[in-house]
Amino acid sequence: MEIFNPNSNIDFLGWRRVSVTISAILMIASVVLIFTRGLNYGLDFTGGVVVEVEYAQPVDVGEVRQALSAGGFENAVVQSLGGTRQLAIRLQPKGDQKNADKVAGDVVAALKAKRADVKLQRHDFVGPQVGEELRTGGVVAVIFVIIGIMIYLGLRFEKRFALAALASEVHDTVLTVGVFALVQREFDLTVLASVLAVVGYSINDKVVVFDRVRELFRSSRKADPEQILNRAINSTLSRTIITSLFTGITMAALYFFGGPVVHGFAITMLIGILIGTLSSIFFANPILLWLGVSKKDLMPVTRENPELARRP
Repeated sequence: MEIFNPNSNIDFLGWRRVSVTISAILMIASVVLIFTRGLNYGLDFTGGVVVEVEYAQPVDVGEVRQALSAGGFENAVVQSLGGTRQLAIRLQPKGDQKNADKVAGDVVAALKAKRADVKLQRHDFVGPQVGEELRTGGVVAVIFVIIGIMIYLGLRFEKRFALAALASEVHDTVLTVGVFALVQREFDLTVLASVLAVVGYSINDKVVVFDRVRELFRSSRKADPEQILNRAINSTLSRTIITSLFTGITMAALYFFGGPVVHGFAITMLIGILIGTLSSIFFANPILLWLGVSKKDLMPVTRENPELARRP
């Protein structure tokens, strides 16, 4: 299935100065936003009050959210505990353990205003130090994923490809997180998981383009790097757009029909898909060109054989 002619000759590399300049400006702006405005961390990272309740009869999670909103708990996170009667409710911390007791009582009162068959199972206060550990672990996870990808590409292709991939992965991750810093949307563990998914999705697209670059370098006698890179982008453009489009449709469906719990994941993936698609076309390959990739770098290295050297 092709929506673009694979033999087209759109000069994407001709726009490399403009595209890389725009990317650099956006990266700087994202870093500034992250360090000045910061991220709006959710309960997973800030800690909070956890209240577990049980209903005598099955209950819908949406019904519980509506009851909590009516009771003044608009930002509560409601999750099922493996069934239709037990639920965990997490709320933003408002004080010490004594305050957690009051919050738990207010939560149960708000739920009983809608349905009287609810009872408190337990409640607990999770301090912010747990969230700090989760934030640190999340950052370490992202760094290890990017380093692992770089090592893989260095072994499969060549070190210049690994460096180009590293630059583009940092670019995609920083811009995605920068959007969250700009709009101050809640950043929780679900969003962090989707950032890791964005890294994997983005590198998958770049591996496809890089593989075509290697193939074209090896099959072309007169291999001009800029022409080869342009041909690689053009020949994989339909695949890139189709994959991004259908993945985006899937994430949009998840957002509209999956419920509030997965909104963060879906939004992050939509942002990451857009950024990753554009960086595969306008950022990764210009970086690869400026790193000086050539046909010689991709040809297999053979050892000299004295037996072959003596043959006529």
